[in-house]
Amino acid sequence: MTDHQKPSSGRLYGVGLGPGDPSLVTVRAAELIGKADVVAYHSARHGRSIARSIAARYLTGGQIEEKLVYPLTVETTDHPGGYRGALDDFYEEAAERLAAHLDAGRDVVVLAEGDPLFYGSYQHMHKRLAHRYPTEVVPGVTSVSAAAARLGQPLTEAEETLTVIPGTLPEEELTARIASADSAVIMKLGRTFPTVRRALERAGRLADAQYVERAFMEGERIAPLAEVDEETVPYFSVAVLPSKVAPLVPEVRLSDGLGSVTVVGTGPAGPLWLTPEARGALAEATDLVGYTTYLARVPERPGQRRHGSDNKVESERAEYALDLARRGHRVAVVSSGDPGVFAMATAVLEVACEEAYRDVPVRVLPGMTAAHAAASRAGAPLGHDYATVSLSDRLKPWDAVAKRLRAAAEADLVLALYNPGSQSRTTQVGLARDLLLEYRAPETPVVMARDVGGPTERVRIVRLGELDPALVDMRTILLIGSSQTRAVERGGGVEVVWTPRRYPEG
Repeated sequence: MTDHQKPSSGRLYGVGLGPGDPSLVTVRAAELIGKADVVAYHSARHGRSIARSIAARYLTGGQIEEKLVYPLTVETTDHPGGYRGALDDFYEEAAERLAAHLDAGRDVVVLAEGDPLFYGSYQHMHKRLAHRYPTEVVPGVTSVSAAAARLGQPLTEAEETLTVIPGTLPEEELTARIASADSAVIMKLGRTFPTVRRALERAGRLADAQYVERAFMEGERIAPLAEVDEETVPYFSVAVLPSKVAPLVPEVRLSDGLGSVTVVGTGPAGPLWLTPEARGALAEATDLVGYTTYLARVPERPGQRRHGSDNKVESERAEYALDLARRGHRVAVVSSGDPGVFAMATAVLEVACEEAYRDVPVRVLPGMTAAHAAASRAGAPLGHDYATVSLSDRLKPWDAVAKRLRAAAEADLVLALYNPGSQSRTTQVGLARDLLLEYRAPETPVVMARDVGGPTERVRIVRLGELDPALVDMRTILLIGSSQTRAVERGGGVEVVWTPRRYPEG
C-alpha cells in the first residue's frame, strides 16, 4: 500500500475473464466476482456487455452493478478534444464513479475480457486508481492464447519470437512488422481488415495467415485469412501467423514446383543492422546459401538448410542457389552489407540471365553498406558527392583501379575504398595513398573503419600522409576526404569528420 492509499477504503480488482467461455474463467476470478460489493463493466451504447455475459453465472444478484457506457464507438465526435479527448473525459468520469464506491469501503471488481492489462479497457481504470487504492489484477486467458488453442498450432517454438501487432497501425508499418516477425498475432481487425490483408500480402505472408473470430464464443469461425470476406469481419477477431518450425523433410517444395532466389543484404554485422524485409526473407527461406562467415551471422532455424562455401566461388554459389530454386526451394543468398555493392547480387543475376535459369524468380533486398556504416561512426564524411572504388585487382587490372582513383581525385570527390587489402594483396593501399597525395593535401582526413558493428569494431581518424598500409586488412574500409572535408575536435576530445554540403564556386 502506498502513502496515498486509504487504509479504510475498499479494494480495486481488475479481473480477467478469458476469451469468452465462462468455464475458462479462473477460480480466483470467480471467487472475487461472487463476493464483490460492486461489479463494473464497460459496454457500448446499446448496453450489452460481453464481459458481463461471460461473468453472469458467477454473479450472486446482490452486487451493485456499474455499467460504464462508452460515449462513442467511432472516431467522429464534436468533442473539443476530438476522439481521444472524449475518451479521456469518459475514463476520468468512470474512474471517479468507481472511486466513490472505494471511498465508501466497497470492494470493486472491474470485469475485462481476456486479460485486464492486454489491450483491455480496465487498464484505463488501473492507471487512474491503482496508486490511490489497494489493487489486485487477476490475469486471464488472452485472445492470443485462445486463437492458438483453436487453431491447434504452436505460436512459437525453440528460439522463435512472438510479435503482437495492432491492426490499426499504418499499412507501411504493418508490412514492416509482419515481414520481420517469426510468429505474429494481429489484433483489432474489423474495419482494419483490408489494410491488414494487404500488409500480409506485401510481406509475403498471406498464405501463412490464419483467421480466428470469436474464439471460445458463440459464432466462432476459423479459416485461412486469404479466404475471408472483409465485409464479414468483426472487431473480435485476430490474424495469426503460427510457428514456422516444421518437421525436417527431404525436399521442401513450393506448390507450383518452382522456387525463388532472394539475395539478402545483412548489413555489415549482426541482427541490429537487418532491415525488417531482410529479416522476413531470411525467416521464410527453406535454404540459406552464402559465404560461411556470413551465414554464421544468421540465427539458425529448425528445418532450414544451410549451404556454406568459400568466399571466392561467387558464380558457383549463385548457380547452386538457382538450381535449388528450380527444384522448388525458397532460397536466400546471404550477402554482407548491401548485395548490390561489390557483393552477391551481380553474381546471382549474371547466372540467372543464362537460358537455363531465366524463369527462376530473383529479387534483391538491400542492406546497410559498409561505407555508410563507417561514415556514421565517424560523423558525415559522405555529406557531399563521393565515389566508391574497390581496390581489389582480382577481377580487374590495377591499371583500371588507378585510372578510376585518378579520375575521382581530379574531380575532388570523397572516396570510399572497399577491399583495400588481404593476405595475398598487400601493396594496393600504399599505391592508392601515393596516387591520391598527388591531388590531396597530406592533412586530408581519412576514416579507417574495421569490423563496424562487430565485436572487434575499431574506427580511427588519421591523415592521408600518415596512412599506414600495415594497419589495413580485408575487413577495413577507408573513407578518404575531399579538399573540403573537415576533421574537428568536439567536447571530450572526440574528433568528427564531415564534408560540407556546399562546394566553393569557381
